[in-house]
Amino acid sequence: ETCIFTRRVLDMKIITISREFGSGGRELGKRLADELGIPCYDHQIIEMIAKENGFDERYVANVGEKSIEAAYPMTIGHSFAMPPIQLMDQPIRVAAAQRQIIENFAKQGDCVIVGRCADVILKDYHPLNLFVYADKEAKIERCLRRAPAGEKLTRGDIERRMRQIDRGRAQYREMYADSKWGAKETYHLCISTTEKYIKEIIPGLAAYVRCWFGE
Repeated sequence: ETCIFTRRVLDMKIITISREFGSGGRELGKRLADELGIPCYDHQIIEMIAKENGFDERYVANVGEKSIEAAYPMTIGHSFAMPPIQLMDQPIRVAAAQRQIIENFAKQGDCVIVGRCADVILKDYHPLNLFVYADKEAKIERCLRRAPAGEKLTRGDIERRMRQIDRGRAQYREMYADSKWGAKETYHLCISTTEKYIKEIIPGLAAYVRCWFGE
């Protein structure tokens, strides 16, 4: 059974994307998946966690942007041991559901998964792990261009939000692994989107992915 699983994993293309807030990592993941002809899972993870556990989607999304270490007085550890269901606080239930859903997506076959520590959760599937980043000004400009109509955000507002979310993502990762969020040693490929239109770099990135998986 182990050999069968190993052969299936080696035949699969699973790409995980970690990203700085405002870098365009979500768009990159969707466009890359479209180019490769495979599914991209992003907000679907949040929707499924919320639906299956009766949580508000905004709450589920927020849990992924901050450390949950203080939410339960125990060491979860990298094996992600599960406490008794009646003792589980909501953030722990979200994290446990997230892990199961991400693993289920991976078992279905080739895919791109954006965020939520998928690179750590799926390490046994040998994914290609990407990190998307950009300089501060590029991220602020991207956020300004994509702000919802009527939302009056200043550059200072966006910069504070960027720092808050990226700090939370780094802390959240500490719950899963010793590797450092954003450190180049943690990923197989780091991609800068500074002064780049994401759609223009997708063909080259897709060629890299195919080469990585031996196609």
